[in-house]
Amino acid sequence: MYDLEKRKRIIERSLNLGHCICNPKQPCPCEMLQEKNICMCAGERPEDIPDTVPLTQFVENAGCASKINQNDLKKALAGLPALADPRVLVSADTCDDAGIFKLSDDLALVQSVDIFTPGVDDPYIFGQIAAANSVSDIYAMGGTPLSALSIIGFPIETMSHKIMHQILRGGIDKLQEAGVAVIGGHSIKDNEVKFGFAVTGVIHPEKIITNDQAEPGDMLILTKPLGTGVIGFASQVRKATESAAATAAQAMTELNKVPSEIMRELGVTTATDVTGFALLGHLSEMVLQSGVTAEVHVDKVPLFEGVLDYIKEGVISGAIERNREYASQYVELEGSIPEEMIEVLYDPQTSGGLLMAVKPEIAPELISRLRARSFQEAAVIGVVISRSDGKIILKHQQ
Repeated sequence: MYDLEKRKRIIERSLNLGHCICNPKQPCPCEMLQEKNICMCAGERPEDIPDTVPLTQFVENAGCASKINQNDLKKALAGLPALADPRVLVSADTCDDAGIFKLSDDLALVQSVDIFTPGVDDPYIFGQIAAANSVSDIYAMGGTPLSALSIIGFPIETMSHKIMHQILRGGIDKLQEAGVAVIGGHSIKDNEVKFGFAVTGVIHPEKIITNDQAEPGDMLILTKPLGTGVIGFASQVRKATESAAATAAQAMTELNKVPSEIMRELGVTTATDVTGFALLGHLSEMVLQSGVTAEVHVDKVPLFEGVLDYIKEGVISGAIERNREYASQYVELEGSIPEEMIEVLYDPQTSGGLLMAVKPEIAPELISRLRARSFQEAAVIGVVISRSDGKIILKHQQ
């Protein structure tokens, strides 16, 4: 039953202003009021809002493909004030995964924030993926995550609150699995669903894993297959099979906690996680910051089943093009590389794996431990070959 007095008061105010008081872009009476006799400004909601919807059908760019690309981001960040605080051990200056703030000689904070649109249709699974992705930056630095704040944008007037509840529940459950306490959050109205977390962890100041310590001779190890962006886009355009979507979703919900623990145990000093900027985008930052040239052996890179077939069918998102626009300046091809393989190396990953540069003597042990603890696709995908200004060579392994 509508509050008719409230409705009258709101509509009169809107008519006097010449537009809805809750949305200045709309006239009053708005389309919803004229067609369905519902005044959203008065807090009225349709009774037929479905409790379930395919989330990927309500976003433009799915998952980490919704992030601003490296090219535009670097332009926007250029010229911002430099940090002079000696307590800041890692800042945005090195394009690393998280910031690190020193509290004492044996304790520092690791902080990161991540938010994106759904790359899967199920809200609970989306919440899990967003949580796994958000905490991944802390794991990539070798930190231990402790607490998180949720951030959600949601079209609460047109989409059921039950869907928002499931997203939040998925995120909380996944972070509980990680041993992370969700202690609060923030919400805004948005035309698209967006979700993520600001995560805080701790680390010893002398045991930080960064993206700038790769050296010639190091082996490149990737812990998860590539292709989540392609599969997410295929889901949007209704070309993804159920099995492909399910396999990718399972991988995206997998925490990077185990790889982080293993690389700390073995003394790895260089790593990053592979997310929206794609393998080549994140590797480009590693080679630039480290001052090295790396070879990627394309025939050794693990991929989700069917990804190359989707690309051959033209399932190539605009995000792949944006990543390629930036990172390709650091990439050289050696020999004949199939175009679809090149495309997947620029594919934005959502909650992707860790990319590590490790000493050759520990690489076999690291791979063995990863595969023994559910990361069956972990593989050596290349090698750092020399010092340089930062370059990546794509080739088949000899």
